[in-house]
Amino acid sequence: MSNKEKHKKEEQEKAQPETTQQPVDDQLEKIKKEKDDLFLQLQRISADYSNFQKRVPRQIEERVAYEKEQVIKALLPVLDNFEHAVEKGKTAENPQAFLDGIKIVYEQMLSILKQFGVEQITALGENFDPSMHQAIMQRTDTDKKDNIILEDFSKGYKLNGRVVRPSRVAVNKAAAAETEAKEAAKPSPDGQADDSIDETVDTQ
Repeated sequence: MSNKEKHKKEEQEKAQPETTQQPVDDQLEKIKKEKDDLFLQLQRISADYSNFQKRVPRQIEERVAYEKEQVIKALLPVLDNFEHAVEKGKTAENPQAFLDGIKIVYEQMLSILKQFGVEQITALGENFDPSMHQAIMQRTDTDKKDNIILEDFSKGYKLNGRVVRPSRVAVNKAAAAETEAKEAAKPSPDGQADDSIDETVDTQ
């Protein structure tokens, strides 16, 4: 092999590593650029989330304050009318007219509460429902069905369908009373109904 050929071969061998090194450098540069882009995206997301955490509580607080203001503004006319009714009642010659005025204010109050999703729970004459009614007393009325509500002591209310205060009621226990009456009417062991009356002996 001539010197010229040897020199050419050596030149080719020297050039070969440079040829293979170039794609590796390009790949590393691409990866570095992707890493930098991802890091910038992460920084933006982190900043947005930090702002979100600060913004949401403030928005909730402002929303609650706004809703409170709306409720108060809606109730102020009711308060005005109630005050007028009380003032007129001081000089009213007809008690019924005063009561009618109070009833108007009461109905106005219910109407405003309904606008905000508040409604009364129906209780009187309904079947007792522990999810909406609170039994504070039991009574016996044999003319009415068992478990029927006989009296509504304080109205219950729901807010958007959710019970915020149950009705406090008296519940009929007619079936229990009938059972007790039947038990009392059963014959005693000697074959007669137990209708004995306790007697007090005078030992004077």
